Amino acid sequence: MNYDIRSRMPRVLAVSILLAAFCRPASAAQPPAPQAVKSEQTTFIRCGTLIDEASDTPRQNALVQIVGGKFHAVTSFTPDFAKPSGAVFIDLSAETCLPGLIDTHTHVLLQGDQKPGQYDEQILKWSLPYRTILGTQAARRALDYGFTSIRDVETEGAYYADVSIRDAINQGVIPGPRMVVATRALDVTGAYAILGYDPALKLPHGVQVADGPDECRRAVREQIGNGADWIKVYADRKVSTAAGVVHSIPTFTPDELHAIVDETHRQHHKVAAHANGLEGVHNAVEAGVDTIEHGAYITDDDLKTMVAHGIWYVPTLYIFIYAEEIHQAAGFLGWEGGVEIHAETFRRALKAGVKIAFGTDVGGFEWTINPAKEFPLMVKYGMTPAQALHAATVSGAELIGMKSQIGSVEPGKLADLVAVSGNPLTDIHALEDVNFVMKEGVVYKHGSPN
Repeated sequence: MNYDIRSRMPRVLAVSILLAAFCRPASAAQPPAPQAVKSEQTTFIRCGTLIDEASDTPRQNALVQIVGGKFHAVTSFTPDFAKPSGAVFIDLSAETCLPGLIDTHTHVLLQGDQKPGQYDEQILKWSLPYRTILGTQAARRALDYGFTSIRDVETEGAYYADVSIRDAINQGVIPGPRMVVATRALDVTGAYAILGYDPALKLPHGVQVADGPDECRRAVREQIGNGADWIKVYADRKVSTAAGVVHSIPTFTPDELHAIVDETHRQHHKVAAHANGLEGVHNAVEAGVDTIEHGAYITDDDLKTMVAHGIWYVPTLYIFIYAEEIHQAAGFLGWEGGVEIHAETFRRALKAGVKIAFGTDVGGFEWTINPAKEFPLMVKYGMTPAQALHAATVSGAELIGMKSQIGSVEPGKLADLVAVSGNPLTDIHALEDVNFVMKEGVVYKHGSPN
């Protein structure tokens, strides 16, 4: 992420090389999806405890029936249960089962960027096909961690490779979570990496640069035309702290931001705004974006506006602590005391009733680190474990526009289910050890945690 706070090319090339490596020739039949579910296959799962996110209290000794990749019924397991002929039975009687988790802020095309030179090396030295292959590995890791759906909010110079990975997962070519993607992201001239090199060199950027309302509208149209589900915009840069407030330098002018939001909404898509300081957050909120990403400082008035207009807050708490560890306590430039300010902003947002969804910024930190580290911080800063889990299930599903399909264990919804050995409602750390993962009725993991 290039923490200023975040500094992040073509789709056809990436996917053609990736598919050439893993698929049969075009003349041959496409390979089946891994462990593909037959259209009417029935699976029964016995859960010691089921947190279905639809009931007020967990269910004990529950029996979940899945037919054709969807939840069909949830009943109580009884000693006289007899598995019907041809059905599959999975015994998780020693486990706590819950809906598949949802991370609403990821970067599968980025493999960590906080260590010196890490970001520039990926953009300047790694080929797009190589980055795409690593992106497929990151997607698989997300699934193994228990995240059956993710919103991937920009490719950091990898153009539309996220669209290719999303489509390859949907087509059963590779395993991974359900993906909602934001492709290239938008920023203004001179505000986003890669910067600081000889001006005579024409280097790539981690974003699509757009200046002026007309360019901004054209960029939105281009990204949506190339497969973007969301539009990501960088609303500020260069943070500084003073008297308990995070300040920032706005990037886009209000007219430019309004053009981006208007064009995106006109095409029935949504806008995610990277915004950390008072000034950037305020401009993004006033422009009518759909989510504030990071939001290290948000005024009380802007929190009220967010509540009134249904603007989501995706705080990404862990990445800031990770950045401080990498940069040895002082944090990145201008960030002194920022973690504490961010924590207090989270508390105020929670108290104000702002809609909060789970998001981690994984990719900004290495994918070998479990993004579920975010959960304990949400609890530390004021949420109950139940609220933190809700942020990564029902709330995450609502944010990405899939509340009727995922986020809870209810008949008719897609059969996304994970299991842990402990009880996350009493020990939120249990979510860092997911040992069973099912997505749409397909088991991708069943065994000891990583």
